[in-house]
Amino acid sequence: MMRWAVLLFCTLLAACASTPPPAVPDQLFRDDLFSAPAQPIRADDIFALTDEMKRYVDVEISQQLRSKGPQKGLLDALYSKQQLKLEYDSERTRNAAEAFEARAGNCLSLVIMTAALAKHLDLQVSYQSVYTDEVWTRSHDTYFASGHVNLTLGRRWLETTNRGTQLSWTIDFLPPEDLAGQRSRQVSEDTIVAMFMNNRAAETMAAGQLDAAYWWARAALQRTPGFLNSYNTLGVIYMRRGQPALAEATLKHLLQRDPTSTVAMSNLSRLLQMQGRLDESRALDRQLAKIDPEPPYHFFELGQAAMKAGDALAARDWFAKEVSRAPYHSEFHFWLAVADFRLGLVEEARKHLSVALQNSTRRSEKQLYAAKLDYLRQMGVQ
Repeated sequence: MMRWAVLLFCTLLAACASTPPPAVPDQLFRDDLFSAPAQPIRADDIFALTDEMKRYVDVEISQQLRSKGPQKGLLDALYSKQQLKLEYDSERTRNAAEAFEARAGNCLSLVIMTAALAKHLDLQVSYQSVYTDEVWTRSHDTYFASGHVNLTLGRRWLETTNRGTQLSWTIDFLPPEDLAGQRSRQVSEDTIVAMFMNNRAAETMAAGQLDAAYWWARAALQRTPGFLNSYNTLGVIYMRRGQPALAEATLKHLLQRDPTSTVAMSNLSRLLQMQGRLDESRALDRQLAKIDPEPPYHFFELGQAAMKAGDALAARDWFAKEVSRAPYHSEFHFWLAVADFRLGLVEEARKHLSVALQNSTRRSEKQLYAAKLDYLRQMGVQ
């Protein structure tokens, strides 16, 4: 099955920490092909606090911060079910103010919001990229891979250390059992900013807003040239704008920097195929098959094809294979439930719908899965 684009989304590819990365070649930017952004893109806006956020810290939780200490007090205020009641929502990447207003966000949004509040308290903040299995999702014909980031709150900059006082608190948005044994590495705030900008580029591109997507990707690369994901995003934007030469140059530049990027290979293969350069495309596909013979969504796409052919039994087997290697992926459980239902396995369908609902990270999906589950309950399936 061919994909239009595969984007790395909120993850790290490769960024050299010891030597500064080379600047982005000027010829990879073509501002004249895109309308100017409606508003300037500024990194400072990502962490900007609203008056409501300042009042929350300075007034509403001030006593808690004094009694528990600023790190523990802020942690409890933000992530206690009795207080701010934040919700995980991967629908879009929000800046600090947007996440606070919505009381929701993906891991990157919540990290940014927490960092903004912590910096208002003059706390030291550091960021980590956590080594977890990538989680793949899709939006129509665009595929996304999501990684994970967290942050650590240190003491205030001018604060002296008291014996017995905990020096830092790590705040994460995964359950502790999912973090057991996980490794992480520290990343700069510039990288966090580039992640945010790249996410916005990917999200606006998926929504068909290519002009906005270009400026976000451009800003990400200018901010942090070593964050290679943004080259891939920019290449796909050029593909969709009908600029194959620019798309090819951008993807090949990424592959020069990271020859192992299967994402760039996949997109470049698709681009070459669209141009009728089949020998070059097949050569890349052979290389990809050696590196990753069963890429993300491989079994799922086979299951979808079986469903279209009316073979629910084969589809169920393919969906089950995808679930076995991504057991918390809501979409895979949903389609396994659909196949079960068509086969008359209503109780099994209910179980997988329940898992889909429990693990969904988008409000729209939660509503869909809840409605389907309610329908089964009305049929008498408990």
